[in-house]
Amino acid sequence: MAVIEITQDNLDAAVQNNDILILDFWAPWCAPCRAFAPIFETASASHEGVVFGKINTEQEQPLAALFQIRSIPTLMVFREQVIVFSQPGMLTASQLDEVLGKVAELDMDKVRSQLESQSRADKA
Repeated sequence: MAVIEITQDNLDAAVQNNDILILDFWAPWCAPCRAFAPIFETASASHEGVVFGKINTEQEQPLAALFQIRSIPTLMVFREQVIVFSQPGMLTASQLDEVLGKVAELDMDKVRSQLESQSRADKA
Protein backbone atom coordinates (compact mmCIF):
# COMPACT_ATOMS: atom_id res chain seq x y z
CA MET A 1 0.00 0.00 0.00
CA ALA A 2 1.25 3.48 -0.81
CA VAL A 3 2.12 5.97 1.88
CA ILE A 4 -0.49 8.73 2.07
CA GLU A 5 -0.02 12.36 2.99
CA ILE A 6 -2.02 13.24 6.10
CA THR A 7 -3.33 16.78 6.53
CA GLN A 8 -5.86 18.46 8.78
CA ASP A 9 -8.43 17.77 6.07
CA ASN A 10 -8.03 13.98 6.00
CA LEU A 11 -6.70 13.05 9.46
CA ASP A 12 -10.09 12.31 11.04
CA ALA A 13 -11.14 10.08 8.15
CA ALA A 14 -7.81 8.24 8.23
CA VAL A 15 -8.15 7.56 11.96
CA GLN A 16 -11.85 6.63 11.77
CA ASN A 17 -11.71 4.43 8.67
CA ASN A 18 -8.64 2.30 9.35
CA ASP A 19 -8.07 -0.40 11.94
CA ILE A 20 -4.34 0.36 12.17
CA LEU A 21 -2.86 3.70 11.11
CA ILE A 22 0.80 4.56 11.57
CA LEU A 23 1.86 8.18 11.26
CA ASP A 24 5.35 9.49 10.58
CA PHE A 25 5.78 13.10 11.69
CA TRP A 26 8.66 14.52 9.64
CA ALA A 27 10.10 17.64 8.00
CA PRO A 28 12.01 18.07 4.73
CA TRP A 29 15.06 19.58 6.46
CA CYS A 30 15.38 16.68 8.94
CA ALA A 31 18.22 14.29 7.99
CA PRO A 32 17.01 11.41 10.23
CA CYS A 33 13.52 11.85 8.71
CA ARG A 34 14.94 11.52 5.21
CA ALA A 35 16.96 8.46 6.28
CA PHE A 36 13.86 6.85 7.78
CA ALA A 37 11.63 7.52 4.75
CA PRO A 38 12.75 4.47 2.71
CA ILE A 39 12.29 2.18 5.74
CA PHE A 40 8.76 3.51 6.22
CA GLU A 41 8.00 3.19 2.50
CA THR A 42 9.27 -0.40 2.35
CA ALA A 43 7.29 -1.38 5.45
CA SER A 44 4.12 0.01 3.87
CA ALA A 45 4.41 -2.58 1.12
CA SER A 46 4.78 -5.51 3.51
CA HIS A 47 2.11 -4.83 6.16
CA GLU A 48 -1.33 -5.50 4.75
CA GLY A 49 -4.14 -3.93 6.71
CA VAL A 50 -1.94 -1.12 8.00
CA VAL A 51 -2.30 2.37 6.56
CA PHE A 52 0.92 4.38 6.50
CA GLY A 53 0.65 8.17 6.62
CA LYS A 54 3.17 10.97 6.71
CA ILE A 55 2.60 14.37 8.31
CA ASN A 56 4.91 17.15 7.18
CA THR A 57 5.29 19.15 10.39
CA GLU A 58 6.33 22.26 8.44
CA GLN A 59 3.11 22.32 6.43
CA GLU A 60 0.85 20.91 9.16
CA GLN A 61 2.00 22.85 12.22
CA PRO A 62 -1.44 22.70 13.90
CA LEU A 63 -1.35 18.88 13.73
CA ALA A 64 2.17 18.80 15.14
CA ALA A 65 0.98 21.02 17.98
CA LEU A 66 -2.17 18.94 18.54
CA PHE A 67 -0.08 15.79 18.99
CA GLN A 68 2.60 17.67 20.98
CA ILE A 69 5.40 16.70 18.60
CA ARG A 70 8.65 17.96 20.10
CA SER A 71 11.13 15.87 18.12
CA ILE A 72 11.15 14.42 14.63
CA PRO A 73 10.87 11.91 13.30
CA THR A 74 8.11 10.77 15.64
CA LEU A 75 6.03 7.68 14.98
CA MET A 76 2.50 7.31 16.27
CA VAL A 77 0.24 4.29 15.83
CA PHE A 78 -3.54 4.27 16.13
CA ARG A 79 -5.36 0.98 16.61
CA GLU A 80 -9.14 1.19 16.42
CA GLN A 81 -8.94 4.98 16.91
CA VAL A 82 -6.76 4.74 20.05
CA ILE A 83 -3.14 5.89 20.16
CA VAL A 84 -1.27 2.77 21.24
CA PHE A 85 2.30 3.80 20.38
CA SER A 86 4.12 7.10 20.19
CA GLN A 87 7.88 7.47 20.10
CA PRO A 88 10.33 10.02 18.78
CA GLY A 89 13.34 8.83 16.85
CA MET A 90 14.09 6.68 13.88
CA LEU A 91 13.47 2.93 13.97
CA THR A 92 15.24 0.22 12.01
CA ALA A 93 13.17 -1.93 9.67
CA SER A 94 13.14 -4.81 12.16
CA GLN A 95 12.12 -2.50 15.03
CA LEU A 96 9.27 -1.09 12.93
CA ASP A 97 8.14 -4.61 12.03
CA GLU A 98 8.24 -5.56 15.72
CA VAL A 99 6.15 -2.54 16.75
CA LEU A 100 3.53 -3.25 14.10
CA GLY A 101 3.43 -6.93 15.07
CA LYS A 102 2.81 -6.04 18.71
CA VAL A 103 0.15 -3.49 17.77
CA ALA A 104 -1.68 -6.13 15.73
CA GLU A 105 -1.62 -8.52 18.71
CA LEU A 106 -3.13 -6.04 21.19
CA ASP A 107 -6.36 -6.98 22.94
CA MET A 108 -8.21 -3.71 22.33
CA ASP A 109 -10.97 -4.53 24.83
CA LYS A 110 -8.29 -4.74 27.52
CA VAL A 111 -6.64 -1.53 26.28
CA ARG A 112 -9.95 0.36 26.41
CA SER A 113 -10.67 -1.00 29.88
CA GLN A 114 -7.27 0.17 31.11
CA LEU A 115 -7.82 3.61 29.58
CA GLU A 116 -11.24 3.90 31.25
CA SER A 117 -9.77 2.89 34.63
CA GLN A 118 -6.97 5.42 34.23
CA SER A 119 -9.43 8.14 33.24
CA ARG A 120 -11.56 7.46 36.32
CA ALA A 121 -8.47 7.53 38.54
CA ASP A 122 -7.35 10.83 37.01
CA LYS A 123 -10.75 12.38 37.75
CA ALA A 124 -10.75 11.19 41.38
